[in-house]
Amino acid sequence: MIAFWIVAGAMALLVAALIGLALLRGHGRTRDAAQSDIEVYRQQLTEVDRDAERGIIAPEEAERLRTEVSRRLLAADARSGSAPGPGGEARGLSRLTLAALALFLLVGSIGIYLSLGAPGYGDLGLEARIAQAEEARRNRPDQAAAEAEVPAASPEEAPTEEYLALVNRLRQAVAERQDDLRGFQLLARSEAALGNYRAAYAAQERIIALKGEEATAKDYADLADMMVLAAGGYVSPEAEIAVQEALRRDPESGVGNYYAGLTMAQTGRPDRAFRIWDALLRRSSETDPWVPPVMAQIPEIAWRAGVNDYQPPVPASALSGPSAEDIEAAGEMSAEDRQGMIAGMVARLSDRLANQGGSPEEWARLIAAYGVLGETDQAREIWRNAQEVFLGNEEALETVRAGAREAGVVQ
Repeated sequence: MIAFWIVAGAMALLVAALIGLALLRGHGRTRDAAQSDIEVYRQQLTEVDRDAERGIIAPEEAERLRTEVSRRLLAADARSGSAPGPGGEARGLSRLTLAALALFLLVGSIGIYLSLGAPGYGDLGLEARIAQAEEARRNRPDQAAAEAEVPAASPEEAPTEEYLALVNRLRQAVAERQDDLRGFQLLARSEAALGNYRAAYAAQERIIALKGEEATAKDYADLADMMVLAAGGYVSPEAEIAVQEALRRDPESGVGNYYAGLTMAQTGRPDRAFRIWDALLRRSSETDPWVPPVMAQIPEIAWRAGVNDYQPPVPASALSGPSAEDIEAAGEMSAEDRQGMIAGMVARLSDRLANQGGSPEEWARLIAAYGVLGETDQAREIWRNAQEVFLGNEEALETVRAGAREAGVVQ
């Protein structure tokens, strides 16, 4: 550590010395140029006098030339006086400047390093960073520890009493018949729908155990999905094993590759996460369920991986909600069908914007769509949310405001 500060101080002093030397040389060059001009002008005065004595130039012209050359001589002499030699005032000023510059570089560099650097931390090259990421990955919390930090989930819509009664009977049935594959499949889906992800992946583990070697990539991908949801979006070592099993059975599994990339992103390997997700997007269709979460995260992952100009292969417009053409086409349907179609599209867009965000154009389209549905209050609420999301971005707000005007929310 002491050696580091010695080297850093020496480098700061060296830079200050180089800058100071340039300043001193600048003063010397100024003085030398002024002295050279003085000698030239003196010679010109001598030549004017000689030419006047010989009658080569008229007395009036000689007087004019003497005046002009004398004016230039005085100006050169003034410049010479303001740029004294090595022992003059300007050189002393340069020494003061050099001392101030050295002090500034020393104090400034130390202050910046203490603010942005990591005193006592060794150099962290690529190989060391990879090793550190692998170490963190091996020592990350397990599934139980992650679940302990996650509050209990609840379904988006409260289930009916009849549905809860059916699920309870299903739980009792599979508890008595541990080899009931169909029952465990129903139970896994039902528990997941209720937000009971721990119970859901427990049922899914039983499904895989009953299938044995016939368990599919989807079975393991579903298991990983439920475990990640139970852990609040965190890919635990146990969930990673399920992901690996899914990819072993199907290397192109969409869910498996999504969670494989998420694992890398969460364990300090954005480079690998970016490669996995970019390849996944390039072979995905616009409607695949993993596309929206990948699209929401890959710009930051690309930046962290050193790809600063990344353009996702799936355009954001492909993920948008109902377009003006969609709504216009709905006008040819019956009133009931039209309302159902638009309501479904609007609900999907609303959920995505709430969970993942979106472009100003999508927010404007959502507000306008609620206007078409006659849900002015909801349109007004979305407009208020958009103002918070795009606070300070007047260009984006103006785009969203156009949708609000179309919905009759603003004037």
